[in-house]
Amino acid sequence: MNRLLLGFALFALCLSTMTSDGQHAKLAVDESSAVRATVTNYIEAYYLGDASRMQQTLHPHYLKHVIHGNIAMREMTGPDMVSAVRNGPPDIPQSERTEQVSVLDVSGNIASAKLVTPGWVDYMTLSKETQGWRIVSVVQKIEN
Repeated sequence: MNRLLLGFALFALCLSTMTSDGQHAKLAVDESSAVRATVTNYIEAYYLGDASRMQQTLHPHYLKHVIHGNIAMREMTGPDMVSAVRNGPPDIPQSERTEQVSVLDVSGNIASAKLVTPGWVDYMTLSKETQGWRIVSVVQKIEN
């Protein structure tokens, strides 16, 4: 009788663990999709010159470091980025306005992502705020 109860308890524990793991996997996919959407909104806002959309993707402490060959590293704050976008879309041919977004990791309320375009690569750190995922920092390497 004790073995039967022990066996049932172990079965119940395994079943609850599988259900819990399945729920965690679904949450991880949902969070990863939300991070991807934030990064996609960021690059689309840049391509379209949409300052308000860009602002929605940025954390209040946003900071971007730009690495471009032998040029000294440059920094852009959130207001700098929004102002640059407000000046209009970049002079990039429509055919080159492509992107590949990879979510590298999501751990609780922080995440990292990689954005690849034909002209540069961005490595991003994001934070989950009450309004959703926001980009805290970017390290950008310009390819040309």
